[in-house]
Amino acid sequence: PTAMLRALRRRWDGYKYRFVPWLALNLRRKRRTLRYVSESSQDKIISDEDVFETLLKIFKALFVNDFSRQAHILALLPEIRCKYMELLTVEQKRSKVNSCNHQSQHVFSPEEVLFNTLGFSITRDRSSLLSAGTGVFVTKGFVPKGTLVSMYPGTVYRKHEPIFFQSLGNPFIFRCIDGILIDGNDKGLSRSVFRSCSRRDQLGPFQMSDESWLTSALQNPLAVGQYVNNCSYEKAANVCYQEFDVPGYFPVELKQYLPNIVYSHDTESHLRCVVLVTLRDIKQGEELFSNYYTVVN
Repeated sequence: PTAMLRALRRRWDGYKYRFVPWLALNLRRKRRTLRYVSESSQDKIISDEDVFETLLKIFKALFVNDFSRQAHILALLPEIRCKYMELLTVEQKRSKVNSCNHQSQHVFSPEEVLFNTLGFSITRDRSSLLSAGTGVFVTKGFVPKGTLVSMYPGTVYRKHEPIFFQSLGNPFIFRCIDGILIDGNDKGLSRSVFRSCSRRDQLGPFQMSDESWLTSALQNPLAVGQYVNNCSYEKAANVCYQEFDVPGYFPVELKQYLPNIVYSHDTESHLRCVVLVTLRDIKQGEELFSNYYTVVN
């Protein structure tokens, strides 16, 4: 019985933040863990252009690092092949300067690509908070204030779309300001729905999303934002969530690294992503903590 009660307590501690009656009773008591903005237009820490450029930078680096696997895509896009060949040449020259290994292309892990490109790497590990389970840490490098440090993966639902069964006992559902929901659960029904939608939207060799966040072998090393824990009285928030709509001109060959997919195939609106942006400088070894609630005054 004691073990069962402990298990139920752990599940409740993770789920209570999504339970409306609990929120209504406890928000006033948790003022320190809230984030206040004067209006919704001021909710962005960095501009959409900065988010876009950062994603392009890391996704291009991942694409070039895994260049040998992109042959089918490049065969259909000869006009961009030269652009990536130039990037590959620059990368090969840099690798030869930094290494004695003179093979045609040194393939780095996604975490190494992240560090080489943005100056830091992150990973999932046991949280420093008691009973918090998994957390996200900066394992290498330094993250300046105002940096895109992670992404919140998952299936994107519009207000009218069915998510009841996926939401049961699910602490990974993120609610955007406009009511759009992102289900970042990598297990159970949520996992199956994401994979189904991702494979539905694939166009030949072009993958419209990244399924690897459902596994332990991440293709996009930023896609761990659903495991960032809420701040506490002892651990102040050092990152916050920022919504970003992927523009229609986002390069099709790089969509394979987007860890989000829309639930409805016939929607004409842009894909919603949520990124995590640093509120202060973060050093190696620090855990990321977010504000689960943003209050718009």
